[in-house]
Amino acid sequence: MTEQHETEYDRDGAQVSTGTTLEPGESAEAAIPELVIISGMSGAGRSTAAKCLEDLGWFVVDNLPPALIPTMVELGARSQGNVARIAVVVDVRGRQFFDALRESLADLELRGVTRRIVFLESSDDALVRRFESVRRPHPLQGEGRITDGIAAERDLLRELRGDADLVIDTSSLNVHELRAKMDAQFAGEEEPELRATVMSFGYKYGLPVDADLVVDCRFIPNPHWVPELRPFTGLNPEVSGYVFSQPGAKEFLDRYTELLQLIAAGYRREGKRYVTIAVGCTGGKHRSVAVSEKLAARLASEGVETVVVHRDMGRE
Repeated sequence: MTEQHETEYDRDGAQVSTGTTLEPGESAEAAIPELVIISGMSGAGRSTAAKCLEDLGWFVVDNLPPALIPTMVELGARSQGNVARIAVVVDVRGRQFFDALRESLADLELRGVTRRIVFLESSDDALVRRFESVRRPHPLQGEGRITDGIAAERDLLRELRGDADLVIDTSSLNVHELRAKMDAQFAGEEEPELRATVMSFGYKYGLPVDADLVVDCRFIPNPHWVPELRPFTGLNPEVSGYVFSQPGAKEFLDRYTELLQLIAAGYRREGKRYVTIAVGCTGGKHRSVAVSEKLAARLASEGVETVVVHRDMGRE
């Protein structure tokens, strides 16, 4: 890193060097190997996610104005490795605020700083319940309703959500479950090339909003209509055996795994470290569970660190 000293003056007129700055194009990666920006919907769990990273040893700055993020990176670079992992929590309460965040992200890219964005998402119903339970207004609702504030914030955050490396839907998560998800993604000592969450779900309960890829396995005959298999889930060996004995099931798994290998290679080239693959059937109990387990095992054998979540299993 090229050193450039900024010059300031004290009250007596003496020059004071403020330290080393980063020029555009220089890399802060060696000094700051990890920078995470936590954002998302108000009430979706930003503070909980930040606290989790703090407990894991990250240097966390809450509600930092976006324009100061590059300055925070620079200070970390001056720490000689003492601040190795930085997490910055930002929220977007107005268009000007969002524009400042966008400019800061562009500045970080010019400086060669690797950054990741974690976006906390939640359904409107869940957010309304949370704000009503604490009897607080939404920060953007003004004179309107809570739903008006949620809609305004969702509109402002749409572009940022699209740029996020990791989206976590907290609609049905409690605090402990959110912490477990954050631990699963950030607790390791060494950062893997790619982490995958394989999530089974039931279409009748709705699509997972945090899915990057969605797989429909409803073309496989449903074990629900086999009386001796109906009480069990896709975790049962007999149910899994039935699913993969059906025409096309094994071929589907083989070819989709090959497709994921191609996609994973592209994600790595683009610096994307997290992917959520949602596997759906009608109720999320039999077929999607069995396919998710097999798919996760295939990904793990390819060196992808994989977590399996069965969102709707047990809801019936």
